[in-house]
Amino acid sequence: MKKNIHPKYFPKASVKCACGNTFTLGSTKEFTETEICSECHPFYTGKEKIMDTMGQVQKFKKRLEKKKKIKNKKK
Repeated sequence: MKKNIHPKYFPKASVKCACGNTFTLGSTKEFTETEICSECHPFYTGKEKIMDTMGQVQKFKKRLEKKKKIKNKKK
């Protein structure tokens, strides 16, 4: 590797989340702030809310049924 062209690596860089959680990881930045982490993300906490009231598969099947009815009427 070439010398003096790579950024400085911090093996114990700290990360602070908006929820107050802090943890360390390896990074080229010594300190990082983030808005969401695994402690407060809805997917990981089990508080995920699904906004879709009728699923996409059901909508697709409904459209297919309509098309089949139209084809049968034409014959």
